[in-house]
Amino acid sequence: MKPRFQFSVEATDGKARTGIIAMRRGDIRTPAFMPVGTAATVKAMKPQDVRATGADILLGNTYHLMLRPGAERVARLGGLHKFMNWDRPILTDSGGYQVMSLSELRKITEEGVTFASHIDGSRHMLSPERSMEIQRLLGSDIVMCFDECPKVEQPRDVIARSMEMSMRWAKRSRTAFDMGGDHAASSALFGIQQGALDEGLRKVSADALTAIGFDGYAIGGLAVGEGQEAMFATLDFAPGQLPVDRPRYLMGVGKPDDLVGAVERGVDMFDCVLPTRSGRNGQAFTWNGPLNMRNARHAEDTGPIDERCSCPTCGTYTRAYLHHLIKAGEMLGAMLLTEHNLSFYQQLMQSMRDAIAGQRFAAFASDFRRDYLRTG
Repeated sequence: MKPRFQFSVEATDGKARTGIIAMRRGDIRTPAFMPVGTAATVKAMKPQDVRATGADILLGNTYHLMLRPGAERVARLGGLHKFMNWDRPILTDSGGYQVMSLSELRKITEEGVTFASHIDGSRHMLSPERSMEIQRLLGSDIVMCFDECPKVEQPRDVIARSMEMSMRWAKRSRTAFDMGGDHAASSALFGIQQGALDEGLRKVSADALTAIGFDGYAIGGLAVGEGQEAMFATLDFAPGQLPVDRPRYLMGVGKPDDLVGAVERGVDMFDCVLPTRSGRNGQAFTWNGPLNMRNARHAEDTGPIDERCSCPTCGTYTRAYLHHLIKAGEMLGAMLLTEHNLSFYQQLMQSMRDAIAGQRFAAFASDFRRDYLRTG
């Protein structure tokens, strides 16, 4: 019988590590990148094509799905996996970040957050208990506890109060999740460390979460405008404050060089809209850095996006054709660039897993940065 949730580290190299998260819907190889399927779809991709890129798990969004089509409706239709035709694991975020960032009219209290929908202005209440209920109705495999994500530039006392409330919400999330019956018996719950860029607050948060007990631990509150240098400075200590025998998930990250630097510092899981959003906007990621496919220099280039990439787009279409599609506003351009970008991200993750297993991660990271960040 497949386990509910089991994490095993297979190799380490410095702080970097590679392993397997075993769940009933399949294994997740770490370090893992989760394509974002906000509204029950990875934009411009069919589910089988997302899987073909090498993705083991997708991310769905509690906030967006609760507003449209509604968690209760998704449950009546058989759950999120059946609804979107994805039979592998799905992680759903708690909705907290979107409530804070997308809803201008909101009120935060100890109970939760009352907010106006960005779609039609209707009023809603999202609390730890309601977030757990929504994620249960969706049938999520990895559930995220409900938290608040404060802006990093706020005063330390404001960030401290926010973190402390998030820890109380984490305990309520744990209690509500455990009352979820069959769903709780077959899924996992992750806590979210907060504390912005402050090492002391991060330690208090990590200790509180560890005392509650979770299947995995996310590092929240980063990639919100603080810049890579500040993010890496925080990652120099934050992952090590979390239990070594559980996965560490850095939420909302990031650029390819962010991923390499975070894995170097002990992170196991990632999600980001960047590869799909960039694909729709004409940007392609390569081992030699990002390309703007709108640029005129591609107009008569008969080579692939990236000679080292094994994706169907690179094996079939030229830069010249992709340049034409993007300039003409054809939807196929967005589809093909999205396929390439997601494939590139998964090839990057596999390369990091191989490098860690082969005890050559430092050399890999150095070579990657040399090629990816070069100028001229």
